[in-house]
Amino acid sequence: MTHDELELRVADELSWDPRVDNEAITVSAYDGVVTLAGTVGSVRQKREARKAAERVHGVVLVNNELDVRIRADDRREDADLRRDVLQALALDDQVPATVDVRVNDGFVTLVGTARWQHQREEAEFVAGNVLGVTSVDDAIDLVDPGPAADNVRDSIKEALQRHARLEADNIGVEIANGTATLTGDVRSLSERDAVIAAAWAAPGVRMVTDRLEVFY
Repeated sequence: MTHDELELRVADELSWDPRVDNEAITVSAYDGVVTLAGTVGSVRQKREARKAAERVHGVVLVNNELDVRIRADDRREDADLRRDVLQALALDDQVPATVDVRVNDGFVTLVGTARWQHQREEAEFVAGNVLGVTSVDDAIDLVDPGPAADNVRDSIKEALQRHARLEADNIGVEIANGTATLTGDVRSLSERDAVIAAAWAAPGVRMVTDRLEVFY
């Protein structure tokens, strides 16, 4: 597939997805690496544009350089925006009460602590959905994720083998000081995300190093 063909496929997917306003988005591609540039109206649209690009066959990496520009009617004072983000987080039972919020000119920084990576990801997802937020920085510390499994590496490999869409034999897992290093080949970006999620779910893992390569 040529660079131009991949660019066209990604542009078509962005146009196809009703959650993405692609009018001000430009797409460039080189060796499977896709760069999204331009502007969107919300953090959620920026996230959905990246996800749409990642779905396209042939994409191995997405550089999401989209800027979020909030309409004048949707701009909020920082104090009001912080209140709304805190309220949204409090309504989600996946987000621990130890997460706090700082806001500076629409830029949201999540601070505090969580026990699991999925809690950090949920907090970032929820904050990014609040109208008026222009960016989210996840600075939540991961602490005390629970007692380590007897053999963390084997527990991750078993989780990968249970996953119907993954070829677990192609994936290497090494554990050192709470860090899981992932190596090997996957067939799509969605498979890569599934492998990373499985590693984060293992008790005792406090960091995941992604060295996976996407091959079609």
